[in-house]
Amino acid sequence: MTHATTVWQANRSGGLTGAEALIETSLAAGVDVCFANPGTTEMPLVAALDSVPGTRAVLGLFEGVCTGAADGYARIADRPAMTLLHLGPGFANGIANLHNARRAHSPVFNVVGDHASWHLAFDAPLTSDIVSLASPVSGWVGTAASGVGLAQLTARAIAAATAAPGCGATLIAPADFQQEVLTAPVDVELPHPRSRPEVAADVIDAIAKRLRAGERAVLLLGGAALDERGQRAAARIAAATGAVLYSETFPAAAERGGGLPDLDRLPYFPEKAIEALAGAQLVVLAGALEPVSYFGYEGVPSLLAPSGTVEVLSTPEEDGALALEVLADALGAPEPAPQPRPDDEGLPDGALTPQSVGRIVSVLLPEQAIVSVEGGTCGYPFFTASSRAARHTALTNTGGAIGQGLPAAVGAAIAAPDRKVVALQSDGSAQYTIQSLWTMAREQLPVVTLIASNRAYNVLRTELGRHGQSRPGPNATALTSLDGPAFDWPALARGYGVPGTRVETCEALRRELGRALAADGPQLIEMAL
Repeated sequence: MTHATTVWQANRSGGLTGAEALIETSLAAGVDVCFANPGTTEMPLVAALDSVPGTRAVLGLFEGVCTGAADGYARIADRPAMTLLHLGPGFANGIANLHNARRAHSPVFNVVGDHASWHLAFDAPLTSDIVSLASPVSGWVGTAASGVGLAQLTARAIAAATAAPGCGATLIAPADFQQEVLTAPVDVELPHPRSRPEVAADVIDAIAKRLRAGERAVLLLGGAALDERGQRAAARIAAATGAVLYSETFPAAAERGGGLPDLDRLPYFPEKAIEALAGAQLVVLAGALEPVSYFGYEGVPSLLAPSGTVEVLSTPEEDGALALEVLADALGAPEPAPQPRPDDEGLPDGALTPQSVGRIVSVLLPEQAIVSVEGGTCGYPFFTASSRAARHTALTNTGGAIGQGLPAAVGAAIAAPDRKVVALQSDGSAQYTIQSLWTMAREQLPVVTLIASNRAYNVLRTELGRHGQSRPGPNATALTSLDGPAFDWPALARGYGVPGTRVETCEALRRELGRALAADGPQLIEMAL
């Protein structure tokens, strides 16, 4: 749904430029943060960010930082941020994290400058097919044909991005239309806040009937069903029926801890996921898609649930939390006993392991923290341990494109400046978007980055083993090793303006993490595993 408004900056002689109309429209639609890596064709928009006050402009040194930050911002704020990117090559640098954002259903509003419309025919060196680049990672793509069109298409793009379940929208802004002076007000249709449709009663009734009949069930939660309401309703259903609860393997955002149910992620490797679902007669999808093997392996089915067992309670665009509440009420399911909270006694000592890291981080997390998880080394152990942590929100890499964790932490910190953010990151994936550290330092964001440093692409070594290479040769070893030379993470962090340190024991991690969480601004801790 949309509502009409008129874009025209008050007390301004001579009218707005197209760039100013774009910024004013985005502000009127509630978009007031811009993650930018601009170039020559975006200079009118850069100037407009000053002449039309109200937008927080955040510079990223690499476009993947900008797009990943917009994704993280959207997951926490539940509204779009803008990215400002330079032509097709700049947009291409950000595509990996826009892929992740698409899988997370994050509403992201991309603005890509283009050559002046009259210059395109000359095929200058930076000319490219931006529409073809944008289409695979955008639910909506539009190219402005005038300054007025910049304002009108901005409203349409934001409306498309915020329509449930959320998507990327990309507006291409030729430089001449950014500079065009508008001599009259522009009427635009602004979007209303996005809402999710309710699930039909007959869908809920059919699933309730099968659960009442005693079918062995698994509830797989994703999207909006992973908020507090959805999880509490799912726990009621599980207590009443014996259903097993899982989160989708890589949720966009999941509330955790603080008495919420002990909800683990469906395993990543297909054999383990098949084993987890094997006894189910009914697999109920609440905001999640049917689980699929991440990669295809000979002799392993691509669809992981037993054949004929999958039923959809709610799709990603529907109100999955409400559907679970209605289903729990239909079953007469009472509220389960709250989960106990842990204390800090009995924390592990000695050398760091993924399990000890998960335990320590989960116990020391402050209330309402946000944890951006990327990397399997400590990610799964933390997620398992964190069910008894203080209430927090966990973000994971929804699309599998590496380099999402640090930028998402940047965006999350800007979306929720009163919440501490922890980036639980593996050393290999952190290098993809290490420039995020500079943005954390420049913006003085309350992000504690924890680097799981094992100096290897361990997941690739696991995959080599799956392909019969249990003893990899020199080339395979070299291509999966991050040693020789080893990264000096504290030095890298300090080079970007972030205080950094290295720990090798559980005792040191407890001490340094406590200090980092109490400090202002960003901090980095390398955890030697």
